[in-house]
Amino acid sequence: MQLCGLDVAFEVNGIYPKCCTMSTVPQMLQHLVASPNSDVLSCTAMQRSPDAIESGMERSLCCFGGKSVRIDSVKIRLVRLPLNEAFETSFGRIDSRLIFLVSVEGEGLTGWGEVVAAEEPRYSYETAGTAHHVIREFLAPAMLSGPISDLSELAARFAPFRGHNMAKAGLELAYMDLLARAKGQSLSQLLGGTRQRIPVGVSLGIQPTPDRLLERVERYLALGYQRIKLKIKPGWDVDIVSEVRRRHPDILLSVDANSAYTIEDQDHLKTLDGFGLLMIEQPLDHDDLIDHAKLQSVLRTPICLDESITALRRAQQALDIKSCRIINIKIGRVGGYSQALAIHDLCHSRGIPVWCGGMLESGIGRAHNIALASLPGFTLPGDISASSRFFARDLIVPEVNVAEDGMVEVPLGPGLGFEVDLDYITSNTQTVERIERHNV
Repeated sequence: MQLCGLDVAFEVNGIYPKCCTMSTVPQMLQHLVASPNSDVLSCTAMQRSPDAIESGMERSLCCFGGKSVRIDSVKIRLVRLPLNEAFETSFGRIDSRLIFLVSVEGEGLTGWGEVVAAEEPRYSYETAGTAHHVIREFLAPAMLSGPISDLSELAARFAPFRGHNMAKAGLELAYMDLLARAKGQSLSQLLGGTRQRIPVGVSLGIQPTPDRLLERVERYLALGYQRIKLKIKPGWDVDIVSEVRRRHPDILLSVDANSAYTIEDQDHLKTLDGFGLLMIEQPLDHDDLIDHAKLQSVLRTPICLDESITALRRAQQALDIKSCRIINIKIGRVGGYSQALAIHDLCHSRGIPVWCGGMLESGIGRAHNIALASLPGFTLPGDISASSRFFARDLIVPEVNVAEDGMVEVPLGPGLGFEVDLDYITSNTQTVERIERHNV
């Protein structure tokens, strides 16, 4: 059968059941990821040899080379774009997005990346201001210090500078775009992507009224999105989820708390088990693993970790102590492709579903997310919505579109696979700074 655009075979007690139809997928998928001792024995989309992860980091990093690339300059741009509608989570509400773009020039080519840090340190301690400082003073000079042989070398140059994953990721993204262009490959091909189309869902922020939320659920289901994610917080959770599930009993539905609860809310969170959710994303503290493990042990619904997973080591620890059953991979949060690929390989080797999260990126960051989500371990719909979800006009041409079946095409052109709309970027740029090799 087809699940989220993948050929998936569910085997129950040695039998492939005829009853596994799209109407039963939410329940079966929830059962698959929720029950370690489940009688759902295999999901062929998630099989991987047990020792694959042992060479995963080497494969993930060192194969992206073959020729040293000398970067001549790094350019930092801050671009302000209004949102089509305000977006609210448990830690704040915004109505515009400061887009932090980085571009690198070398070998006669330009590669583009995006730093996903926000203006205020709410989701993360990083901000656009801290990222600008760290790139200008430390990361760009390290990148410009000599030819780069592969992604592993770039990651090694950044390693002495502790933290600042989003700043590092922006430069890794730009480097990989340039490298793909130099090789005449799409980013997906360079990364080892296996899909030409990827399944996507949509994340719906907290609304002024329940009716406003329900209207948006209807709208995005009509547009074809395969999974609906609801932002929740105390006072906007159980009743809201109950009403959405009542109206839409068969859809893939998940919730995201962005660390709005504590372990003392355990009994309250257990009531969410009654709604057949795909996952509860990051219910507890942003840096916690221990309490999430305690909570997961009493929940039927899988916990998905987001903010807590900042590197491969954190992902290993989370899986070892059973803090979660699903992981959200955001390239910016984990520090770039070097860590994102390693986490993908780890989870794929253990049969742990992953999906690609979003950070209200422009089309440049979104294009990188599409490439990453084309890898085989991304078995759940990601937060990779259409450009028009957030912006009246995006920074790429053509813009990202979601087909009626809730799928997004993986571009085949070199690098990002989209044209960067430099004229539109320039017209909306607030600040721009160029750091050249001979100046560092």
